[in-house]
Amino acid sequence: MTQRVLWINPLGTDVFDEPIRDELERVKLADTEVEVRSLGRGPHHLEYSSYEAAAVPDILALLEQAEGEGFDAAVIGCFYDTALRPAREITSRMAVAAPCESALHIASTLGDSFSIVVGRRKWVPEMRDNVRRYGFGDRLASFKVIDLGVHDFQADPAETRRRILTAGREAIESDGAEVVVLGCTAEFGFFEELQGELGVPVIDATVAPFKYAELLGELARLGWRTSGVGGYAPPPPAEAEAFGLAPDRSRA
Repeated sequence: MTQRVLWINPLGTDVFDEPIRDELERVKLADTEVEVRSLGRGPHHLEYSSYEAAAVPDILALLEQAEGEGFDAAVIGCFYDTALRPAREITSRMAVAAPCESALHIASTLGDSFSIVVGRRKWVPEMRDNVRRYGFGDRLASFKVIDLGVHDFQADPAETRRRILTAGREAIESDGAEVVVLGCTAEFGFFEELQGELGVPVIDATVAPFKYAELLGELARLGWRTSGVGGYAPPPPAEAEAFGLAPDRSRA
């Protein structure tokens, strides 16, 4: 049965939309339909917490729109997993995935430890917090910083590949990593060649959440959807309406 998956590029630029769509079309299941949308306004990267905060309302609005359009699953395409918790509060039928959580679940099944290759030192504290919150703190071998910003990864692919390869070798040989995780969705297009050279799984932060979203969409057909009890309980519909938010955020 066909399922529809939306990839949200949570930026105010569409520069990554087409190449990410091409990559997802390459790896998707035959009966999955893929769409990629950016926000159309706002910051062009989310390297700062203030930029993340600015993007959150538009991410949530796009998720509500996507659920209304009948998408089965959506991915929030930033390794900070921006707005993932509120996203799961306001969606009742549609599954929502994000890169860090998805990549770490996959990495933890493929090796006992992993290292995450990130662009800047600035990114590490928030990502480390997420690793711990997801329950993988004792599996984290290291963060490896390669001093590239979000828009640098695709500007010079050969240099990006060289830096990731060097960081990956250090992670495996010095830090004890058994899996390497690419800690930015803009690091797409490198994982297959890199894992061939490194000899360990290299988890791509674009492919991983997309494949995870496909799985979550399938699981929803068994009734395995986000729980509405406790942490992801949705806001009362009447209250949300009174606040000028979505008219109906009740969980099905």
